[in-house]
Amino acid sequence: MVMRMRLALLVLFSLAVTPLLARAVDIHQLRQLAARNNVTCILVFGDSSVDPGNNNRLDTTMKGNFPPYGKDFLNGRPTGRFSNGRLATDFIAEALGYRNIIPAFLDPHIQKADLLHGVSFASSASGYDDLTANLSNVFPVSEQLKYFLHYKIHLRQLVGKKKAEEILRGALLVMSMGTNDFLQNYFLEPTRSEQYTLEEYENFLVSCMAHDIEEMHRLGARRVVVVGIPPLGCMPLVKTLKDETSCVESYNQAAASFNSKIKEKLAILRTSLRLKTAYADIYGTVERAMNNPKQYGFTVTTKGCCGSGTIEYAESCRGLSTCADPSKYLFWDAVHPSENMYKIIAADVVNSLDQDLLL
Repeated sequence: MVMRMRLALLVLFSLAVTPLLARAVDIHQLRQLAARNNVTCILVFGDSSVDPGNNNRLDTTMKGNFPPYGKDFLNGRPTGRFSNGRLATDFIAEALGYRNIIPAFLDPHIQKADLLHGVSFASSASGYDDLTANLSNVFPVSEQLKYFLHYKIHLRQLVGKKKAEEILRGALLVMSMGTNDFLQNYFLEPTRSEQYTLEEYENFLVSCMAHDIEEMHRLGARRVVVVGIPPLGCMPLVKTLKDETSCVESYNQAAASFNSKIKEKLAILRTSLRLKTAYADIYGTVERAMNNPKQYGFTVTTKGCCGSGTIEYAESCRGLSTCADPSKYLFWDAVHPSENMYKIIAADVVNSLDQDLLL
């Protein structure tokens, strides 16, 4: 049954990329399969890759709640998502039949019913290292975990203690961060680079990740999906700052090394905590799309859609003109993927949800 659900979800995602085939799929049946396997909701932790607008409530420049962000969102408005449309976690939630978006936990318009289907505690510009978040005055993971505890309290008030624990046991917790730890912290600021070699810093970040997962487990989580970091050296901003036309290999090597350490630690946590874990290889997903753009519907992979596409993101993207068709661009701004790329990432995240995680 679990394998059937996994295959069905993969079919659904392929249809998100090729909508003309959608009429042949029984969406209702797919969602029934998810329900039978007790996947209750999605709870999200991380950075701008999964923040739907929590930073809107913070005094920080790391926001995306202004045009042209949200240009292709459901109602054409900016929400705080660093994309022209939805994020990967939104597409995953839609496939499972919960909602077509995952709301921000701090959204003032959030409804009680939203708590039953999932929320995001993520904060753009955050990372596994608390210092990373402090540099931009955003929520570190420790603060995101405090909001997770608040969520748990609200859930108990809504459905009772027993049902709340049931929901948490069946929830998929998604962690997506790490990019800022390298790009905004280690490679830019002197503090960590003076304290650690690059390999030591990778090990430090992995230890932070493990501590966070242990705390999630203590609070009731039993299924955790960790998303790796993309090929950092291929981001338009990095190539511009390093004055390179091709991907910066040293940055990509750091990303690949860090990802391998994440996978090793997850294998250990799976045994020590009796936790169900999965690793989502975003590095490979982005790399495949860059190497085979036509196969994924892209015509531009070297720059973003906003402004010049080489350096603008967040505040520097405010009010700028954009490309005519963002769906043809792998990047939306000089750092973040387009909505179309997030669809592809979401498909690969679902592919990482193996039988051990879903049972």
